[in-house]
Amino acid sequence: MIQAAAPSFGVELRPVDVRDAGEIERAITAFAQGANGGMIVTGSVLAAVHRDLIVTLAARHKLPAVYFGRHFTGDGLISYGPDFVDQFRRAAGYIDRILKGEKPADLPVQAPTKYELVINLKTAKALGLDVPTTLLARADEVIE
Repeated sequence: MIQAAAPSFGVELRPVDVRDAGEIERAITAFAQGANGGMIVTGSVLAAVHRDLIVTLAARHKLPAVYFGRHFTGDGLISYGPDFVDQFRRAAGYIDRILKGEKPADLPVQAPTKYELVINLKTAKALGLDVPTTLLARADEVIE
């Protein structure tokens, strides 16, 4: 989806496949050498496990980054992704239905319906970025 949308915004997208901390460090360091770059970190177990490394490298290289979950924005710049608490609540409803006798195979697969935007202004300032007020107004949370 991101790859399909990037050209319409005049953005060059370079996906990077990494498997361990060393590859993450090499990829971010190499990527940061380009001009006017940024980074989108999509959801994965590897990204969650190496959260601190990814956020630290982005800060070290002054690389703006958008992350998939709010747990990155304690030190990261922006997160936009599913509201995981809402997903857990919805999962509890499924568990209730299963315990009452419904077959799991008969329940429809659900996609997230609630997303959240979190912006860290401290990180934006450290990167020398001005966040538009229109974006701040849309945020679910602004860290100052």
